[in-house]
Amino acid sequence: MLVTPPAPSSASRHGTSGTRARRRNREVEPVVYDFRRPIQLSREHSRILQLGFDSFARQATGVFTSWLRTVCSVQLLSINQVSYDDYIDSLHAPTYLMKLSAEPMTGLAMLEVPLAATMSCIDHMLGGPGSDKQPIRPLTEIEGNVLSGLIERLLSEMRYGLAAIADFELAPQGIEYSPQFAQIAGAADVMVVVNFDLRIGDGAHHLSVCLPFNGLLPHLAKAAAPAPVSDRELAKREQAAEVLRRQFAQVPVEVNVRLRATRLHPDALGALRIGDVVRLAHPASAPLDVCVDDTTFAHATAGAKGPRLAALIVGAPKETR
Repeated sequence: MLVTPPAPSSASRHGTSGTRARRRNREVEPVVYDFRRPIQLSREHSRILQLGFDSFARQATGVFTSWLRTVCSVQLLSINQVSYDDYIDSLHAPTYLMKLSAEPMTGLAMLEVPLAATMSCIDHMLGGPGSDKQPIRPLTEIEGNVLSGLIERLLSEMRYGLAAIADFELAPQGIEYSPQFAQIAGAADVMVVVNFDLRIGDGAHHLSVCLPFNGLLPHLAKAAAPAPVSDRELAKREQAAEVLRRQFAQVPVEVNVRLRATRLHPDALGALRIGDVVRLAHPASAPLDVCVDDTTFAHATAGAKGPRLAALIVGAPKETR
């Protein structure tokens, strides 16, 4: 006899379709992929850049604080890969743009500081309050000279922060105030843009560094790859380690020969007078401890050698009490 299975009820059909609908709603929305700007900055490369610019942010915090004589902070916000045209469109005009060469990296880089932050820095360095209301205009020659020392110090700290990637020689190549005139790359060229949060007193500003991706990529790949070690370099490392061991063996250290510690209450210590006898916790038959920085290396008995006291090294005691 042929048995036909019952048809699913309406509630079952609705329940199944509702579950599928909920699953579809939980799915992530698709992201538009632009084939003209392929993502090539790997996670490992991003991590190397993050470590370098985190170090720069910490050093820049000290530079701003010491130069402006007010509480400042610099914090890394993001590292993005965008086209040069998109980066320029994201900047407000006018702004302070310093074009930089960074040998051995090919291409030009750029440091961008908003004019409000730039004028506030100059105001602080000239003894002013550095208020939020600052003129938004190109710098005069005197203002540029005042700011140049601070910028040079920041570039020095940036070079130190990126030393793990390469020994970049950061050198100013001109200043622009209009983003449209600061042409350091083609509109479609891929750039690495590093964004920072700059706080000067109570004022919050945005600071950014723009680097050419094609010029930076070979140095990132070299920094990420483990360096091959030749036999000659291994021999040099072993020789250096042997020299280090010999030198450590000749470093003098302070050695103490002492009794075992005795515990006393503070009131007993405060009541000590000349002629009082303190009972020690060191047994009369136990040897002394030979110690360096509270670490016992040997045991000894007290003695004398000529006009000086001496300690004769003996075996470890069996009785530890």
